[in-house]
Amino acid sequence: MDNKKIVLLIIFSTSLLFLWDAWIKEEEKFKNPPAITQTGNSTRLAQSHNDSSLPVPGNELISSQTTTDANGIPASSENKDSATPRLLPAGEQIRVVTDRVIAEIDTMGGDLRRLELLQQPSSEDKNTPYALLHSEAARTYVAQSGLVGEGLPNHKTTYRPESDTRNYELLTGEDKVVIRLLAPENQGVQVIKTYTFHRNSYVIDVGFEIENRGNATVRPFAYFQMLRDGNTPPAKTMMIPSYLGAAVYTEENKYQKIPFSDLDKGNADYPTNANDGWIAMLEHYFLTAWLPQQQTPREYFAKRQSDNLYTAGVIVPAGAAAPGETITTTMPFYAGPEEQDDLAELAPGLELTVDYGWLTMVAKPLFRLLSFYHSWIGNWGIAIILLTMTVKLLFFPLSAAGYRSMAKLRLVTPKLQRIQEQYKGDRQRMHQAMMEFYQEEKINPMGGCLPILVQIPVFIALYWTILAAVELRYAPFALWINDLSSPDPYYLLPTLLGISMFVQTKLNPTPTDPIQAKVMQIMPIAFSAIFFFFPAGLVLYSLVNNILSIAQQWQITKMYGKPANKDETGSAASKPKKIEKKAKDNKRS
Repeated sequence: MDNKKIVLLIIFSTSLLFLWDAWIKEEEKFKNPPAITQTGNSTRLAQSHNDSSLPVPGNELISSQTTTDANGIPASSENKDSATPRLLPAGEQIRVVTDRVIAEIDTMGGDLRRLELLQQPSSEDKNTPYALLHSEAARTYVAQSGLVGEGLPNHKTTYRPESDTRNYELLTGEDKVVIRLLAPENQGVQVIKTYTFHRNSYVIDVGFEIENRGNATVRPFAYFQMLRDGNTPPAKTMMIPSYLGAAVYTEENKYQKIPFSDLDKGNADYPTNANDGWIAMLEHYFLTAWLPQQQTPREYFAKRQSDNLYTAGVIVPAGAAAPGETITTTMPFYAGPEEQDDLAELAPGLELTVDYGWLTMVAKPLFRLLSFYHSWIGNWGIAIILLTMTVKLLFFPLSAAGYRSMAKLRLVTPKLQRIQEQYKGDRQRMHQAMMEFYQEEKINPMGGCLPILVQIPVFIALYWTILAAVELRYAPFALWINDLSSPDPYYLLPTLLGISMFVQTKLNPTPTDPIQAKVMQIMPIAFSAIFFFFPAGLVLYSLVNNILSIAQQWQITKMYGKPANKDETGSAASKPKKIEKKAKDNKRS
């Protein structure tokens, strides 16, 4: 029993140390990153922050197109990025309202500068939509796009709205809203940038119409990127810091994160050229991602733009526009919550952005089951209770075996204490006597520990499932719990959890070591204090798990709580004498 408590205490303490270390690493910034630029067929190292040029396609992407005209070759020495990193130049704003989002497009660069998610409340105010994209001086996170080629518009170009309308709204009966922005005509090439917002969707189609009115064929490339700072979004709880950074996916290399810290140091290693996949920016609960059409050439890039400012995006061929022809290219842009079912339908591997850590293989089935219960009940809190009961039921035989061992140990604790008193001056003889006593009683001292150790990965996976699921964000349970993703406002659930832990310790055998006994008495208070800052959904899971454990342990303790056909004082007192006699015989031999 003592060994079991020590193992669990070590595991919990070690986890806290790892989590604290991860927190420190996430906040750490490198002041002087090396300037490294390397472009190859499969890997790109992060560029120096001093390189502020527009995205330029590499040789492999260029060679995928038949270039017969110099107008289509990008001029890498021109179009330098001169925007103020923390406060982007502003032009005229165009506002778009749909059933899902409120968007703001700036004519300066045709950037998507602000995006509010109407169905996702902000962390600061439940009555205010969450602003995923923003371009304030203190926070920058925008979607940019443009064309690469001499004289072609980019995200520094000033566009002109084709319509006099500045406020668009998706009306009843309409399925989409289209905004068209005209770039200045240059060398006979007229470019129109388009935004298409769809009903019941977080996907925005960003495209270019390129009309060639000149005399030479134009073969431009289009780039689509996300520009954001490295500031962590405001959170409601003191939780484990989730991943903040870029990510890329290809069928060959699968899902890979591109941490901002690697971009700072100039050693980010990720696939660049591919015919499939996507690139994204991630934060807790939300993401933005460019989703190129499958089986088309593309080149991914990510770099540090300047101090605490990063870009990640993709370059694709826009096609060839002969004189008198018009070509179009479109890139879907997802900006919304990490809702797994929807993400899986948008692009292969996009659901992997929901990060469950190293226990993903266990956490995914748990979330599926949790979602099933929610679809049946309609309440995420009750779904958590049902999921906890299901997990408890699956491990019932293991738990029962552990509690039987604890019940037997509780029964013989007075005898073990007498053996310890008898041999307190000789630890070797005391250990030998206790082992012989365990053999005679047919008790495995580790029997209560091993079954619980097997269950720990499942409980950790369930913990991460609740922590990472955006579906639980602002999800109500009952009574005073109106948000399972934030702490209990009155701390009643953590208090009840502490009481349940105290009751559970009373059902366990009393440790023979006085120090261990004091530790066991302090643990309920310590755990309650820690859980004050945890989301209510996690505390609810732990509380239900403890209540079920208490019920199971009480029943088993009741079954094994009385010695069968033995006089507690007589036979128990005689056993230490037998053990002492056996120890003396062994010593003589």
